[in-house]
Amino acid sequence: MTRLKIWLIGASSLLLIALDQWVKHWATQNLQPRGINDRAFIPGFLRLTYVENPGAAFGFLSGFDWARWFFIIFTFIVLAGLLYYYARLPLDKKFLAIRIPLVLIFAGAVGNLIDRMRQGFVVDMFEFEFINFPIFNVADILLVVGCIVAGFVILFIIKDIP
Repeated sequence: MTRLKIWLIGASSLLLIALDQWVKHWATQNLQPRGINDRAFIPGFLRLTYVENPGAAFGFLSGFDWARWFFIIFTFIVLAGLLYYYARLPLDKKFLAIRIPLVLIFAGAVGNLIDRMRQGFVVDMFEFEFINFPIFNVADILLVVGCIVAGFVILFIIKDIP
């Protein structure tokens, strides 16, 4: 695998970050205030609902003023680790299976980091109607899918990841 291909895979994170930010911007413009402009996206399954989440997953630590800075610092540390690890992966084609989920994790982390730094909260908008589940956003989807795929790849596909 060439360095150009690997760079292009990494650069695709910019497109994912842009998608996340665009959806959040759309939600901010079209779904506020909550409860008034909510929209059924897939009736009975998925609803679009504007929420400002100052915490992490499930609103974790949302009641603490220091939590915003904790999440920002923690995210920078995680991003530095991801970039370091990504850059050190061998150029072999077989490591593509771990590069892609790392890009998803990176893009999701940056998408939510932008919100935290700019606004002090993360904009969420996807709400399952059929279960009681926290409202989430595109960055959250990228993070979760990236982590699940990375875990699967590490456990079952590539045994010799450095």
